[in-house]
Amino acid sequence: MCGIAGWIDWERDVSQERQLLERMNDTLVCRGPDAEGYWLSTRAGICHRRLSVIDPEGGAQPMVRHLEGRYRVITYNGELYNMDELRRELVERGHHLRTRSDTELIMAAYDEWGVEVPKHLNGIFAFAIWDEREESLYIARDRIGVKPLFFARRGSGILFASELKTLLAHPAVEPIIDGEGLAEVLTMGPSRTPGHGIFKGVEELRPGHWLKVDGNHLAIHSYWQLQSEPHTDDFAKTVEKVRYLFQDAVTRQLVSDVPLGTMLSGGLDSSAISACAANHFLKTGRGVLDTFSVDYQDNDRYFTANEFQPNPDAPWIRRMASYLESDHHDVVVQVPELVEALDVATLARDLPGMADVDASLYLFCREIKKTSTVVLSGECADEVFGGYPWFHRPEMVQAKTFPWSRFLHERMRFFTGETKELIRGEEYVRDRYQQALAEVPTLEGEDAQEARIREIFYLNLTRWMPTLLDRKDRMSMAVGLEVRVPFCDHHLVEYVWNVPWSMKAVDGREKGLLRRALQGILPEDVLQRKKSPYPKTHNPAYLDAVRSRALGVLAEPHSPVRQLIDGDAMRDFASQDLKNAHLPWFGQLMNVPQLFAWVLQLDRWMREYGVRLV
Repeated sequence: MCGIAGWIDWERDVSQERQLLERMNDTLVCRGPDAEGYWLSTRAGICHRRLSVIDPEGGAQPMVRHLEGRYRVITYNGELYNMDELRRELVERGHHLRTRSDTELIMAAYDEWGVEVPKHLNGIFAFAIWDEREESLYIARDRIGVKPLFFARRGSGILFASELKTLLAHPAVEPIIDGEGLAEVLTMGPSRTPGHGIFKGVEELRPGHWLKVDGNHLAIHSYWQLQSEPHTDDFAKTVEKVRYLFQDAVTRQLVSDVPLGTMLSGGLDSSAISACAANHFLKTGRGVLDTFSVDYQDNDRYFTANEFQPNPDAPWIRRMASYLESDHHDVVVQVPELVEALDVATLARDLPGMADVDASLYLFCREIKKTSTVVLSGECADEVFGGYPWFHRPEMVQAKTFPWSRFLHERMRFFTGETKELIRGEEYVRDRYQQALAEVPTLEGEDAQEARIREIFYLNLTRWMPTLLDRKDRMSMAVGLEVRVPFCDHHLVEYVWNVPWSMKAVDGREKGLLRRALQGILPEDVLQRKKSPYPKTHNPAYLDAVRSRALGVLAEPHSPVRQLIDGDAMRDFASQDLKNAHLPWFGQLMNVPQLFAWVLQLDRWMREYGVRLV
């Protein structure tokens, strides 16, 4: 993976702005610690930071392609998983390829198919191509949105980048937040409305879209979206197809010229990926698979089961590591370093995020990077196959809002009166919810229950899942680690989207269809283990630490967060006995300690980025 950025201006000489481009590129060093590159002309400045994974010698960027009196320049972040097929097709069509890199493949594919090129790519990507003769810029993003891409139109030009901090390094993009941007942060956050860039005048290129712009015209098009169609396969065929698509996705994503491993929690999803990877390593003589797990200081002492986290991961991790005979690495996060990492996680995400859920992932990835450059993760199986409680509990299914926002009223009580008036929290979330429902591709003749479940799946795939993908990308790339997510393979997502709920929930289990498809791949006890989410610390020392720090921040006279957070409401809540308190701040992942940690992240973000409210 890498970091990309650029600045195009049709009236200004960009070639004289090398220093400014370097400043933007410097913000992406963590994404690409192995190399950097620049390309400048009168109208365009393109830059790149590289994490070398495939063809370290032949994949330098920005890459220039000369063709029939013209040349194009590409800066690319991602991995292609259909390189062999794409290479054969392009060679058959007369293209001459000099390297093994997927960057050159995309350039040749753009020569062949133009703006339709993303339809021919299987992978995770965000890239930009500048055509010097046309003076046009083309940018595109993968179907699911695994790789990030933001842009901002300013005057006679446009800027684009992998991360918000990179755009903010340019003086034309200021850290200004209006009421809508603030509502995104305070009521939707840490999720975001697709396409929303939070800062005023900043946009996100939505997943499955491309943008093309020249000096006179800008066009944005969708090249991929979910299609609702009748499912014609019987159950046995469906199980067989899911098994094939899953194994194919994992196998394709094991391609790497650098050390590769898997994240292993002992749960269904990561165990399945690790089992397929270990089997492939054995068959191809690649040796022993490295697996990695994360836990927290004293969790064995303080863990308390609940409906979302019924049992600890540690015994299941040991079970799977033994079954796989992997070279397993345990990462144990200490409370003090978890608290300190909240700041780093905020800067990595460019926004207040998922508190210690982000911070612990950052620390986990930092340790993995010492051994591997690439890992596979079980992220997104719950969104694709229906693993969360809100797919199964009637009061959640029928909620007239995002399932993870059912307790928005609890959140709103911690904001000042002026903040509430500015963001119109309940109204804003309701409007965004209705916007999302209006996008759902319906299926004619579908009964009301199936139609509602389809809506829940759409909300998860387009609103909840991007939050987790953002988290995974930012925390891993902050340490130069590439994380691949086989359950986001678009062939698998497309197929399962149209499988009826009765098949997905077979045996009355969450992800019942996936469990059936994985029979024989996993031990039976692991196969039947009840879902357990990404682990959190249960150590009361963490709650004490973040509560104390949050109250300290709110006591500072010049703390920027004081203009948003009602200090009296926060202090009143903090004074209660919180050992068994329940305050769902965001879905099942953020509760009481995460509220205080989130306040710390909000304050850090406003200070570090110089956020100004209008």
